[in-house]
Amino acid sequence: MEDKDKDLEKRGSFREIVSLLTLTGFVYGPLDERLSIREALEKNLKKPVGEHVNWTFCFGGITFLLFVIQAFTGVLLLMYYQPTTAAAYKSVVHITNNVPFGWLMRGIHHWAANLMTVFVFLHMLRVFFYGAYKAPRDFNWVTGVVLLLLTLGFGFTGYLLPWNQISYWATTVGTEIPSAVPIVGDLIKMLIRGGTDVTQATLTRFFAIHVLILPATIAVFLLAHFLMIRKQGISEPL
Repeated sequence: MEDKDKDLEKRGSFREIVSLLTLTGFVYGPLDERLSIREALEKNLKKPVGEHVNWTFCFGGITFLLFVIQAFTGVLLLMYYQPTTAAAYKSVVHITNNVPFGWLMRGIHHWAANLMTVFVFLHMLRVFFYGAYKAPRDFNWVTGVVLLLLTLGFGFTGYLLPWNQISYWATTVGTEIPSAVPIVGDLIKMLIRGGTDVTQATLTRFFAIHVLILPATIAVFLLAHFLMIRKQGISEPL
């Protein structure tokens, strides 16, 4: 009988060790005792969802998932990309042909960018037709519009980075549009390009905006967007 009790005790100790070595055991073990992680997770994740919620409410979450994919693949591409007019195209070719799984990362980055634009539009259409842009969620709608513009900014600045004929002339045409604005049009065009033509200065500006300014800005607005959703809850249809 004593041997059996000792055997059960050993098994219990072994399970505790295994549980402690796993992520769940670590989170819900000594780490939870110090930081109350279980309570925080249950408070934030166990939130009831109304019966009106359907598959169209997933558009926002899908958009955020695509943004995370963009960030991950973008960091990997950044390790090999060279933002100069002499080396940009060659580095993209190198990524595609020589870097292990580089073609895959570039393809995922490309298609995730297109899908992100599609789903952010679908998300805003759903919000509009459900009337979720009205008070008290009007400010959240404003942050959503800003996030839409930032998404389009990602697409526009990222399009030039391969520095091929298509991206060069598309950027030339795109940056020519502001010049139609009366009085300040030419000034806006020069500020965007960094000069009168699309050159190294343009590539440098677009690269900096794409990998530094836009990610930092979108992170701030995403945080504000999510906090307001958590505070106000999921809207109901009209």
